[in-house]
Amino acid sequence: MQLGASLPVGDIGTGPGVLRDYAQAAEGLGFDFLVAPDHVLGKNPDADTAGRRMGTTATAYHDPFVLFGFLTGCTQKIGFAAAVLILAQRQAALVAKQAASLDVLCGGRFRLGVGVGWNEIEFQGLGEDFHTRGKRSEEQVRYMQALWAEPHVTFKGQFHELDDGGINPRPASGRVPVWFGGHAEATFRRAARYGDGFMPNAYPPGEAGQAALDKLRRMTAEAGRDPAAMGIDVWVSMGTGTPDDWRREVAFWKQAGATHITLHTTFTSAIHQRIAGKTAADHLAAITSYKAAVADLL
Repeated sequence: MQLGASLPVGDIGTGPGVLRDYAQAAEGLGFDFLVAPDHVLGKNPDADTAGRRMGTTATAYHDPFVLFGFLTGCTQKIGFAAAVLILAQRQAALVAKQAASLDVLCGGRFRLGVGVGWNEIEFQGLGEDFHTRGKRSEEQVRYMQALWAEPHVTFKGQFHELDDGGINPRPASGRVPVWFGGHAEATFRRAARYGDGFMPNAYPPGEAGQAALDKLRRMTAEAGRDPAAMGIDVWVSMGTGTPDDWRREVAFWKQAGATHITLHTTFTSAIHQRIAGKTAADHLAAITSYKAAVADLL
């Protein structure tokens, strides 16, 4: 089982020096991969949103392709994962090109996590339809997989059309791994049919988490694919609990069949709690402690 860490850009800053140092430190600690989220636009944080959930510009987000392209040149072997790229607000062929270019430059260390998004202002600002994002993103994945697999593609779908065209360079393997993030029934179905992995972050260790992974495996088999080949990347946090609690959580997910664990030090939800500190030193101390606590379980 691989262990990854989030890149806390919103806390430690956006400059090249601090991000290089953080990535190199995580690599030196033995982390297998780094994760970064994606938001292109945000609402003015002082605006009245009438109680609606709305992402704002208060937190900085680097573009994952630019960020990982930079870190590729600063590291030797650590992997990178977008978690998750909001695919439907982008042009699929352009994402396919960016992902293929990054795959070539980093030597296959990149996983493309994709999600449908929730922040409507981003779709507004990028000129894409928020209300068709789910079914468009499913077709986008199929379109991108075709572009990665063959030098020239003829494709005709509901939203995309190409007549004997292609991208260059393409990934050496003919594929960039696509991992689906989310928890809707449609996300399970898309992951089962087209995904290389699944990135859930809403399930605590226990019956609900086990049931979700069992459902994914069942749907993958029903789609005629091998459930054992499906990667599973589960988020954990360490803002609460003890090292013994962290160990129990990792042990549960390993037994449940997770292939990757992402330690997220800034995410807070009903089941996650961020760390208290916000400096690079705080985050590095946290991931160092966590790695030491769970290393023998991986």
